[in-house]
Amino acid sequence: MTYFLGQMSATIKNGMIFSLLLVFSLLNAGQTFAAKVDQATISVSTTPSFFTGAFGTNTTTNITYIPTYIKYKLNDVSLKLTLPYIIVQSNGAAVSGGAVIGAGKGASRTSSGLGDVWLEGKYTLHHVLGSSFNVIPYSKIKFATASKSKGLGTGESDIELGMGVRTRISSQWFPFVRVGYRFVGQPAGRVLNDILTYRSGVSYAWDRENVLTVMFSGREASQPGFSNAADMIVAWNYKLKTNMGLQLFGDKGLSNGSPDYGVGAGFSYRF
Repeated sequence: MTYFLGQMSATIKNGMIFSLLLVFSLLNAGQTFAAKVDQATISVSTTPSFFTGAFGTNTTTNITYIPTYIKYKLNDVSLKLTLPYIIVQSNGAAVSGGAVIGAGKGASRTSSGLGDVWLEGKYTLHHVLGSSFNVIPYSKIKFATASKSKGLGTGESDIELGMGVRTRISSQWFPFVRVGYRFVGQPAGRVLNDILTYRSGVSYAWDRENVLTVMFSGREASQPGFSNAADMIVAWNYKLKTNMGLQLFGDKGLSNGSPDYGVGAGFSYRF
């Protein structure tokens, strides 16, 4: 077991180093293309949301998630920083990366504070091999900024590497799919599995202001013996102005590892 944990720790460290190198490579690529076309933008958004359900445990956990997203985009390169405030009401379970860790058998408590900070880098490869498909490799790092003692996180960092593909069927339909693999940090006294994450769906542009998205989202359970998560999400985006937008979404859990439901509303502003 000690050897296994040591190997997992090495995998996490190597994955984080690779992810940081990818992020720096994306920045360098962006600086190179900036000489050709300068389209740098910075946007700030927030999407307060609420989720409730058993999440595969024996008790109900309520999660209020209030993230602030700061996104920098330069041509085909984008970096996104997620700074969340989180409120968790549970019976001793912890929250990590959208999942609930633990069996939830303790006394009921409500805790709040800074959640885990995420940094994501993406690069869009347009019309790969002459096709109409855009391929989007990405890397995500979860920094362990959430309090482990309050049950707001595991106290360990995660790393996710993956690839997305999107295309357009017509001027209005935009299907997409994304698959990633997350190397999960190992908290003391617990063994968590690395997991596969995936999502697929389609966006429909009703007109210039309204976009409707339907998406299936899932991930493997990091706790051995627990159910995988599977959710159906419906979101509506409305463009107030060229640089301002609103979003509403609903989430319906389709498995025991998911929340029963979730709802959220957000606002974005692009500088």
